Amino acid sequence: MRFDELKIAVFADGADIDGMKAEYEKGIVKGFTTNPSLMKKAGVTDYVSFSEEVVKAIPDLPLSFEVFADDFETMEKEARVIAALGDNVYVKIPITNTKGESSIPLIQRLSAYGIKLNVTAVFTLEQVRQAVDALAEGTQNIVSVFAGRIMDAGVDAEPMMKETVAVCREKAGTQSLWASCREVFNIVQADRCGVDIITVTNDLLAKIPNFGKDLAQFSLETVQMFARDGVSLGFSILK
Repeated sequence: MRFDELKIAVFADGADIDGMKAEYEKGIVKGFTTNPSLMKKAGVTDYVSFSEEVVKAIPDLPLSFEVFADDFETMEKEARVIAALGDNVYVKIPITNTKGESSIPLIQRLSAYGIKLNVTAVFTLEQVRQAVDALAEGTQNIVSVFAGRIMDAGVDAEPMMKETVAVCREKAGTQSLWASCREVFNIVQADRCGVDIITVTNDLLAKIPNFGKDLAQFSLETVQMFARDGVSLGFSILK
């Protein structure tokens, strides 16, 4: 299968502004997501300035920015600030706060207001159902299921993702998203499940040119890499 045969939309997942701009220029990805952990890793020091720069650089693709607060009152205030950044902005709301309290009432309020939401950190079908039911008719939203982390727990995520797709399609404008991509093959898995979107980090996006490569040629290139690295080491096994 070739990469251009896939139906799924690939979103870049990260918070390195230069990397985001570079992926945008390549024209492969169809949107961008980020989160507080990625911002910390990228060394972001000013949330609003960072977000404004991203919106200015990428004005015509979906962008997801997450709230930072843990109480729902502050989350709601942050969500309104984030949503005002641009028409292409989705506000990421975690399915619960750190105390395990459900975010569904907040999701209902924000969706009723017409804010585009990306409900994140979803791990169970019950959470998928709750999130979709809370979204207002006629709004645009994303439900992000952390399939990669689910599989980190030794659980096959594909059956759940197929059911997630079915539930999301019950609400027009709601898209399913495979989050926490671990390898390029996850894109194939998500595509065959019918998932709308998969988030992929820049290091995995760099591997996309290998997609569909002849495996015999790939084998040869790997051996050639080993040979080059062996020469560069300067080692001698035979005395």
